[in-house]
Amino acid sequence: MTDLSQSELLRYGRHLVMPEVTAAGQAKLKAARVLCVGAGGLGSPLTMYLAAAGIGTLGLVEYDDVDLSNIQRQILYATADVGRPKLDAAAERLAGINPHVDVVRHATRLASDNVMDIVASYDLVIDGTDNFPTRYLVNDACVLAGKPNVYGSVFRFEGQVAVFDAARGPCYRCLFPEPPPPGAVPSCAEGGVLGVLPGIIGTLQALEAIKLILGLGDDLTGRLVLFDALAFEFREVRLRKNPDCVVCGTNPSITAPIDYDAFCGAPAEPVAAAGVIGVRDMARLLADGADVRLLDVRNHYEFDIASIDGAIRIPLDELPSRLGELDSAHRYVVTCHHGPRAFRACEILSGAGFRKLEVLAGGIDAWSVEIDPSVPRYG
Repeated sequence: MTDLSQSELLRYGRHLVMPEVTAAGQAKLKAARVLCVGAGGLGSPLTMYLAAAGIGTLGLVEYDDVDLSNIQRQILYATADVGRPKLDAAAERLAGINPHVDVVRHATRLASDNVMDIVASYDLVIDGTDNFPTRYLVNDACVLAGKPNVYGSVFRFEGQVAVFDAARGPCYRCLFPEPPPPGAVPSCAEGGVLGVLPGIIGTLQALEAIKLILGLGDDLTGRLVLFDALAFEFREVRLRKNPDCVVCGTNPSITAPIDYDAFCGAPAEPVAAAGVIGVRDMARLLADGADVRLLDVRNHYEFDIASIDGAIRIPLDELPSRLGELDSAHRYVVTCHHGPRAFRACEILSGAGFRKLEVLAGGIDAWSVEIDPSVPRYG
């Protein structure tokens, strides 16, 4: 049993007087090793509360820098942190909350070739990611390593939380055997998220992690909790283990991490319908008066935030019904926020007979960074 110092006894006093926790339970928290994948909207509240609760070792997987658009919901960071690596800012903030916590930094993108080594040294994993390839990667790694996976997701006014533990119940694949088609579910950058929502869901994830460590109460294994912030309504869906699940079923076909970008349909290279043009080359074409048209397929509210002068604005979901506004004889460079929707738009255009198609690499975000800083960045 890990001993608690006098300083820790004072710090955790409100835990120690609870008969369900006591010094023995607090020692379990101190001995626990928890990995949080992502230190963004969900990762911010859950790591702060886990640090405050006295989790002994807190691993963070993160490779991004702090952006001003993060501050609206990622309370781990301050405005002064903009431009800093998230891991540096997060470790500093968490140490300020609780110097007794050992923050282990994994400054990398979690991938098939590193996930098993990273997950191996932790007791449980908390999924704070916002994309499907990483969700399936985390799920499969947890199943293969025998670790519980505390899952959470947020979008606009809605959130989800669950515990996936294949040793006691279903895994994420039992609920979602296949990912949605690429572009069918907007990211938070594309669709938005109410700033306080990650705080609600992330705190629930922290709660479930603490319960798992202490062995208290009924955790969310086999249950998916859905939260609707506008209705202020929690709903629960009971989940069953799928005996035919490809990773946790009776005869699994996945016994090691796979190519999750390919599985989720993310294009590893440009689709055949279109080429790719860099923002600098595009800027030169426009400056030279070349016969090329820029087609922006973001949503209407994104146009209000940022736009490139002269772009034709047709949201992706309106494109099939507005093809008559375009001329297939012309050359089009298609853009969105970062690129995925532009590739989907090119598939639609190619199917309608358009042949002179290119995608603007990096989308309007790259245009803002490399060409025109007056175009606001967001997401």
